[in-house]
Amino acid sequence: MEECLICSRINMIKEGTNKYFVAELETGCVVLGDHQYFEGYTLFLGKEHKRELHELGSGYKQKFLVEMSIAAEAVYKAFKPHKLNYELLGNGDSHMHWHIFPRQLTEPNPAHPVWWTPRETMYADSCKPSEERLAELKQALLTELNKLV
Repeated sequence: MEECLICSRINMIKEGTNKYFVAELETGCVVLGDHQYFEGYTLFLGKEHKRELHELGSGYKQKFLVEMSIAAEAVYKAFKPHKLNYELLGNGDSHMHWHIFPRQLTEPNPAHPVWWTPRETMYADSCKPSEERLAELKQALLTELNKLV
């Protein structure tokens, strides 16, 4: 069986080696994306290794969705986007994780879905934040998240 990337990222959080980690909630972990083409791009990593929402127990599923929405609200307040895009895909990494993309009208194509951005553009090395900028982004997000939880 292939190693799960999301489980690996969560294990890095437990080990204190995931530099993108922002906060741990009951059902998931809030992390910034490695690449910040969409500044403030955040992920909510489900703690349980499940592929689909319907695989979660009812109470846990409700808590998971509420916590994801709290993380998204914190992204909105921290980065002040025009719009947020949410995605729970799992085709590549079949461990539930939400992508939360802050969208700005100043982007080259603000009306297009994020995945219409060429991969080589979205994941270019130039989109990796400096250590200083990463610390600023994490602090902004954590500040807003702490107001909500």
